[in-house]
Amino acid sequence: MDIRFVTRGVELKDDLKDYMENKMSKLERFFSRIIDGQVVMSFGRGLFTVEITSNANGVIMRGQSSAPDMRKAFDQGLKNLERQIKRHNAYLKDRAQLKTHDVSFELPLTEVEPPIPPEEEIVKVKRFPLRPMSAKEATMQMDLLGHEFFLFKNAESGSVNVVYKRKDGGYGLLEPSE
Repeated sequence: MDIRFVTRGVELKDDLKDYMENKMSKLERFFSRIIDGQVVMSFGRGLFTVEITSNANGVIMRGQSSAPDMRKAFDQGLKNLERQIKRHNAYLKDRAQLKTHDVSFELPLTEVEPPIPPEEEIVKVKRFPLRPMSAKEATMQMDLLGHEFFLFKNAESGSVNVVYKRKDGGYGLLEPSE
């Protein structure tokens, strides 16, 4: 597994880097298809924040933690990532079992949120590949990333859809109409 380290206002010592690489390589025992990983370390407000991101065969998973000690923040972030990898493995096993049964999954539709007011300006642009998947897979990916919404290409219809977390609980699905 290829691991990239990014530091922001933090000095990374070689012994700590070796420790992190050793711990990250152990993730492969939970999921053998982890392609690469990234560890982002920063310091602010008296706490070290460590963000660990891994690409597991196209599925991006992230664990984040803050602590007064960098090693402790890394260990807690890695535990969060391990939990997500284990959950993803369970999901894949359940999905394989569902393929043998004919089970359909639908999300409730809701109204679209109002647009951004014109005085707000876009401060960041992010580009990523759209992968075909089902709405259920998109909600799983959204939960793994810890995001409020997720843009994906619907494998059934071929159109671009958005799943999002509703404030009253559950998920919503946005589909374009013709």
